[in-house]
Amino acid sequence: MVWKHDGNVINVGSSWTDKNGFKHPYNWATAWTDQNKKDWSVTWTDDVDTSFDNRFYWSKDVERKLADEDATDSDGNKVKDADGNVIVNQGLKTQWIKITKQRANDLLSKSDWEVTRKAEKGTAIASATTTFRDKVRTACDTIEKSITDCKTLADFKKLFDTPVDKDGKPTGNAAIHDFPEES
Repeated sequence: MVWKHDGNVINVGSSWTDKNGFKHPYNWATAWTDQNKKDWSVTWTDDVDTSFDNRFYWSKDVERKLADEDATDSDGNKVKDADGNVIVNQGLKTQWIKITKQRANDLLSKSDWEVTRKAEKGTAIASATTTFRDKVRTACDTIEKSITDCKTLADFKKLFDTPVDKDGKPTGNAAIHDFPEES
């Protein structure tokens, strides 16, 4: 929260000059009465809400793009790397598909040793492991399709909503995180 005069922030403990060029003392905040502040058009203003969800926004009210787009300079020219290739700014869809694939890989990697042992020695893979691995791959495909199908940022944000019952208690995972539980 801040003090303002004519839309400009004035700092407590500092002198300031009003819109008419009159310089006010450093102790104005403590020496002045509420009526003095009103007379000089000094108002207390609540902080502006600058919060934002950085998963979906670059800053307050500046949305991240869903789709990839070519990087451009301030003149609108495409930006290229040292090899002459156009640099692409990845959109939320590309970023979250990569995150989803990495999550699936992390879940699968814990049982990769069983797959390797099967390939090298012919030792059977436990059916619970095979079932879990299939569920992970299916979940990954489902999440990727959900991401790809989003047409708007509002659609994309819904993927992060955790389903709840009539009492507001979670009934499952948000679609973007709906992988099977590890056994």
